[in-house]
Amino acid sequence: MTESSGRRVLSGARRLSSRRGEYLVLVEAGMANAQACAVVGINVRTGRDWARGIKMRGNRRFLPDGRAVDGGEPYRKDREISPRFLSIAERITIADLHRAGRSARAIARELGRSPSTVTREIARNRHPGYGGYGPYAAHRRAADRRARPKPGKIASNPLLRDFIQAQLELCWSPEQIARRLRREFPDQPELHVVHETIYQALYVQGRGELRRELARSLRTGRARRRPQRRPDQRRPRITDGALMISERPAAIEDRAVPGHWEGDLIIGKNHGSAIGTLVERHTRYVLLVHLPGRYTAELVRDQLIATMRTLPTHLRRSLTWDQGSEMALHREFSIATDVEVYFCDPGSPWQRGSNENTNGLLRQYFPKGTDLSVHSPEHLAAVAVQLNGRPRKTLDWDTPAERLAALLN
Repeated sequence: MTESSGRRVLSGARRLSSRRGEYLVLVEAGMANAQACAVVGINVRTGRDWARGIKMRGNRRFLPDGRAVDGGEPYRKDREISPRFLSIAERITIADLHRAGRSARAIARELGRSPSTVTREIARNRHPGYGGYGPYAAHRRAADRRARPKPGKIASNPLLRDFIQAQLELCWSPEQIARRLRREFPDQPELHVVHETIYQALYVQGRGELRRELARSLRTGRARRRPQRRPDQRRPRITDGALMISERPAAIEDRAVPGHWEGDLIIGKNHGSAIGTLVERHTRYVLLVHLPGRYTAELVRDQLIATMRTLPTHLRRSLTWDQGSEMALHREFSIATDVEVYFCDPGSPWQRGSNENTNGLLRQYFPKGTDLSVHSPEHLAAVAVQLNGRPRKTLDWDTPAERLAALLN
């Protein structure tokens, strides 16, 4: 319906809702009920009902907590507020005692609640303009916050969403992204999230906070968690008097001195190809070793020698490896590079924790069950550069490249 002036006239329900909003603004600003009703053009009793949060359901009036004003059957009993939440009666008591100057601790004793509950209630639900505490307005604000589902923080902030998606495309983990957000935007808490928030934005169907295909950028490639299984135990393979990890000097254990490395192979489809991985214990810097053919002891020896010789002398002190047969010629490697080799105990991958973690990261780029011989040395170098450019929790969110550069400088 339209007036002759061309201004659109609201329907009855929409006009009443608009007036209710105007009335509540006036009352919360401190205007008396009768005066606010006169300004808005409503009955005084209607204004009192609005101030108390009373709503009409059919021909009956109900309080915000679902209780009927006439004392009859409550409205929708299945939605009654849990006793762990403050009731409208408790909020009225808080308002009266707070207005009388009572402390939060005294009000809490009166209600049988924790003092922090009262303090938070007044701080959260006071009027944002003049700072007064009205029990019915506070009850409405609390009820609005309890509404579910809530919009996610990532979905409601385009800048945050775009930053997270860009880093996921670079294969950063959610925890790395969460930590980097705090470092790059220290004074913008609206851009701070915990890593679980990012996981939930990827995992939960229908939320639309992050593109679903980005789940493939997670290291596992899965959009759900899976419990870890115990690895099979292996028998010793290196028995020619090799140095065991128990003989490794204490200076290597504390990671204080750079130049000590952990190494292993990641194996391709049908055990027909492999890539060598080396991780420096102090900086977590990664080197990838190209193995163009079958990973025989001779090929592994030669490629490890070539890779180690690219490093300055002070960055090649020792190498810790598992008891794989590919290191059968470890003595020849040590003679050529002056790098001592230590071997882990059988079935004890945690003794090379940095390397095991790195191998897990590398499976994003080199999935299990694929032919690893197709990757060129240039591609391996590019993957290593990207991996060394990721912030690491264990490095206080520096990158391995940053730590190595500081070390060299």
